[in-house]
Amino acid sequence: MTQIPGLLDTEAIRKDFPLLDRQVHEGKKIVYLDNAATSQKPRQVLDALNAYYERHNANVHRGVHVLAEEATELYEGARDKVAAFINAPSRDEVIFTKNASESLNLVANMLGWADEPYRVDHDTEIVITEMEHHSNIVPWQLLSQRTGAKLKWFGLTDDGRLDLSNVDEVITDRTKVVSFTLVSNLLGTINPVETIIRRAQEVGALVVIDASQAAPHMVLDVQALQADFVAFTGHKMCGPTGIGVLWGRQELLEDLPPFLGGGEMIETVSMHSSTYAPAPHKFEAGTPPIAQAVGLGAAVDYLTAIGMEKIAAHEHAITEYAVKRLLEVPDLRFIGPSTTEDRGATISFTLGDIHPHDVGQVLDEQGIAVRVGHHCARPVCLRYGIPATTRASFYLYSTPAEVDALVEGLEYVRNFFG
Repeated sequence: MTQIPGLLDTEAIRKDFPLLDRQVHEGKKIVYLDNAATSQKPRQVLDALNAYYERHNANVHRGVHVLAEEATELYEGARDKVAAFINAPSRDEVIFTKNASESLNLVANMLGWADEPYRVDHDTEIVITEMEHHSNIVPWQLLSQRTGAKLKWFGLTDDGRLDLSNVDEVITDRTKVVSFTLVSNLLGTINPVETIIRRAQEVGALVVIDASQAAPHMVLDVQALQADFVAFTGHKMCGPTGIGVLWGRQELLEDLPPFLGGGEMIETVSMHSSTYAPAPHKFEAGTPPIAQAVGLGAAVDYLTAIGMEKIAAHEHAITEYAVKRLLEVPDLRFIGPSTTEDRGATISFTLGDIHPHDVGQVLDEQGIAVRVGHHCARPVCLRYGIPATTRASFYLYSTPAEVDALVEGLEYVRNFFG
């Protein structure tokens, strides 16, 4: 067995994840390397979901009976856990959404409807990057089309980094908002947050960070980031699907208008007008994802107990080993950084002239689950002149043996296609 310093006790951790014991395709034990798409869920999260539905199921905030009070306590307790996990100054800055996409759409719509000084209009500019997930491109395109604002972006270097050589020309006095990913879901690149935020602050632009690929894998401190909004999702960090988070600075949440209208987000309603509840409830219209929030709270407990610093060290060691092994595969081309400096636990590649979908299908027949396609980041594929990539992504339960299985699987793919 390969020994690598800095690894977690994956043998013990993997016992918490029932799916990792599953066999597919006539007895092949699954090798799960699609964590950038979604992570597996530990028993602790599954048990929390079951316990909620079996013992505490009720709507929140609206009842005085014991079940409603218990459900409310669990739901708001999850908010407390998330606030502590990201070092938010106030629990009221944590808004629950259904996913990171909704969080980013929420911000884009708020800024389109806002009064000065936050309003995005035809005299302003929006800045994103060429490496964004579609969830951090399309909302800003829609806002630009609706308001007449100019959409601009940072390009990419040949080795998968942001090209910030023209940062002063891209972010200007007309820039109203700068929105970018902390870690690329396709390239694995960890972006230079400080450089971008410093320039945005110089011109008074708001900063929105998509932390979907960061929150599961590293310490996420919103105060240290100094952004204005941070979005991430629960299902990539051992939590259930259907739950996302938007963190925003308190004063912005107080000043900006709501995105959705309905129950719970109001103070008073008449047939002529309504007034709104304070944040976070102003942005949580209707029945929220209660069970999902409880599950996310359990996931936060699980990750915190292990330690995000230890998880980050484990993933760095696994990724370093994976890069080394994959470089041994003939005809393999990295799409993105080929070193482990400033990169996360996601590796995208092509294999000669074999289409990534064929690579993924043959790997699947061996029980190896990877992602293929453009990974909702098609502009990246266009930038590098490829139709798609194969993507392997690691997490706290990934092992060197799984990396070895991937390399052996790729050798089988090469032989299969001659």
